[in-house]
Amino acid sequence: MIRQFSSLRLQQIQSIGKWVAVTVPMAMIVGSLVAFFLWSLDRATELRFAYPWLIFLMPIAGFAMVWAYGRFGGTAEAGNNLIVDQIHEPGGGVPLRMAPFVLVSTVLTHLVGGSAGREGTAVQLGGSIASALAKLFKLSTADIRILLMAGIAAGFGAVFGTPIAGAIFALEVLTIGRMQYEALLPALMAAILADWTCHAWGIGHIQYHIAYLSNFDIGGAFNLDGWLLAKVSLAGVIFGLVAHLFAEASHDLSALLKKVIRYAPLRPVLAGLVLIGLTYLLGTRAYLGLGVWSPDPADPTILGFFRPDHVDYWSWLWKALFTIITLSAGFKGGEVTPLFFIGAGLGSALGGLLGAPVDLMAGLGFVAVFAGATNTPLACMVMGIELFGATHGVYIATACFLAYLFSGHSSIYLSQRIGVVKSAGSDLPTGVPVRAIRTKGGRTPAPVATHANSLSIHSNLTERPIVMTHTVSSREFGMVRIYLRPGEKVKAAKRWFGSKPLYRELVIQAKAAGIINAVAHHTTFGYSNHGKMQSEGVEIQNPNLTMCVELIAPKQDLETFCRTHGELLCRKVVIYKHIEQWEVLGEEIAAQDALSGRLSSSSTF
Repeated sequence: MIRQFSSLRLQQIQSIGKWVAVTVPMAMIVGSLVAFFLWSLDRATELRFAYPWLIFLMPIAGFAMVWAYGRFGGTAEAGNNLIVDQIHEPGGGVPLRMAPFVLVSTVLTHLVGGSAGREGTAVQLGGSIASALAKLFKLSTADIRILLMAGIAAGFGAVFGTPIAGAIFALEVLTIGRMQYEALLPALMAAILADWTCHAWGIGHIQYHIAYLSNFDIGGAFNLDGWLLAKVSLAGVIFGLVAHLFAEASHDLSALLKKVIRYAPLRPVLAGLVLIGLTYLLGTRAYLGLGVWSPDPADPTILGFFRPDHVDYWSWLWKALFTIITLSAGFKGGEVTPLFFIGAGLGSALGGLLGAPVDLMAGLGFVAVFAGATNTPLACMVMGIELFGATHGVYIATACFLAYLFSGHSSIYLSQRIGVVKSAGSDLPTGVPVRAIRTKGGRTPAPVATHANSLSIHSNLTERPIVMTHTVSSREFGMVRIYLRPGEKVKAAKRWFGSKPLYRELVIQAKAAGIINAVAHHTTFGYSNHGKMQSEGVEIQNPNLTMCVELIAPKQDLETFCRTHGELLCRKVVIYKHIEQWEVLGEEIAAQDALSGRLSSSSTF
């Protein structure tokens, strides 16, 4: 028992040592980049205030950044969703180019007045640096997941000055209703060290203050106002509904713009013109940029919403509109700081309507709308305590938890997966990303062409005969098989950061192009293109052995992919095959209900 105990402790010490060695340099790099990013953001904001004509460059800047992402960005265009996807299913990794791309494009967005935030940039800085170090240290798949989560924690903790909330956010944001505890210690280390590094560079953070009960000693008698708690509960419900509407409106507008304007760089041009028009229609520039502060005291700002004597009823709605237009069109940044503005402004309005302390309600909205939009109630509760103190901990928890519940299964992050549904009566599937339930509404779509087949099943539990009716829908698809050698590399001259196996690059580009399936198949014995026989060695991989990358998608999408990436496919054996996709649907009908023609339940198989 002593030996087992000692062996276990030694393993834990070795594991901690490994994560210290990997996490410390990653967190210091991320913290330094975040410090530079925040400094650049402040300079860009000051320039925008000093030179108001810069907003007229918004359409040009939007065109340039979206064109650059499409031409050189590769998978970096997916942003935060790519990092979440890589944590759930590690594959091609997060490209290092994501860091400079998102940093420059976010600063440019704020320079010309786009309504965006900071968290998306910080998280992507953390994810890209973590992925690069994971490749450098040759970490296993499981360790890559943990380091990516630590990268998220580092970026989030440093950009907002809330390291504990940053660590919890990284563990909570991946899956709705579940925490990823395997990264608990690395995420905490990364968040604390990145925040410390950011401060070491002389970068501070805005301090928010709630005057309500500011002189109350939390160590004394417990203070809880039941009537105020009821008002906070109502506000929490409204915060959640607004978070839901924000997320859904953002995704819907993004889909609409993609449908109406096929050429991506033109979308921010239209959005920029609309935002300039709205700015002059409203006669204020208060809804441009971050909205944290303004040289004009009359402008609504996040800091202004915390004034106990100030109530603002509509600024939150205008900020939501400006932010949805900005980010849906392709400008870069994040949603969180605008969500802080929306939440604080909405809280200020509700405080005035409900007769509650305005500054307290602004603080609750600040974190609760964020909790609903990202499905991270615990992280937001801790953030509220880190920012405002523990005096209002009960109110903060109540607002965040109710906002999380009433925001539904929406999210600003489409790659976030459903781990536990929010209501017992929900029939939503678990383990699928939010993207899937938005596309299909949580159910399999109605079949196009069906072939019915029925059979009777006897249940041993209920002793009730059940009729199972199956329908099969089919639609035409295509499959392309690209034959190559595992040792083939993408030419280093065509890439920024060295060569990469060709089969990995093809799969990564297929993901970016929206190809439904992309799989690399490895073989152990065979030949290709009339070449000689090749065999896999027992210990040494044969780089000349034939392998293939298989792509499945509609024929038109496959043709577009092959034309777009012709340089990679030149002189490769490419085989196309017509296939069909089948979807089998089943409807359970109890025998006695079948007689009356009533449907009792349905399932998808």
